[in-house]
Amino acid sequence: PQRLSMDASKKVDLKIIIIGALGVGKTSLLHQYVHKTFYEDYRTTLGASILTKVLAVDSTPLKLQIWDTGGQERFRSMVSTFYKGSDGCMLAFDVTDRESFEALDNWRDDFLEKVIPREQDFPMVVLGNKIDLSDRQVPKETASAWCKEKDIPYFEVSAKNNINVAEAFETLAKQALSTYKGIFESYLTDSIKLTPNDKPKQSCC
Repeated sequence: PQRLSMDASKKVDLKIIIIGALGVGKTSLLHQYVHKTFYEDYRTTLGASILTKVLAVDSTPLKLQIWDTGGQERFRSMVSTFYKGSDGCMLAFDVTDRESFEALDNWRDDFLEKVIPREQDFPMVVLGNKIDLSDRQVPKETASAWCKEKDIPYFEVSAKNNINVAEAFETLAKQALSTYKGIFESYLTDSIKLTPNDKPKQSCC
């Protein structure tokens, strides 16, 4: 029987969403990754905006549709409507803002609650942004420990100086792709497993 598999030349579309408190630099991180520019714009993201990046992971061409979301509390219920259909999630905080780190639990829980099917090992990475600033409030060890406990990769990043930004996105893209492939493959296997009882009945005539 012909083995169904993912065609490597076929581009896979993955939806990545970046969430976190207000002012942690989500938009700047995205612009740095997609456009290689530091985007210092202090306007708050209202709702969500979308940027696209095409890359290849393990020779599979990917099109990442990255959703940038507003961190304001009053947008929280609106932002959570954008979670649906995500293949990967970036949690961002600002290393100079303790509260933004403490809010990670809520953001993560809120996200996992809204994503169906709820998978404990949903592709996720945490970004501690603004490591270029000196008034740090969240030690690397503290953030690493939180991530280790939840089994989420942690990246210390600077959108301004472009430190670790691409690495973080690519790690998430890799995780999202393998989860996607896993779901895809198991869906295919389920649909081609025929048990003996499924044999077509002999039709008479």
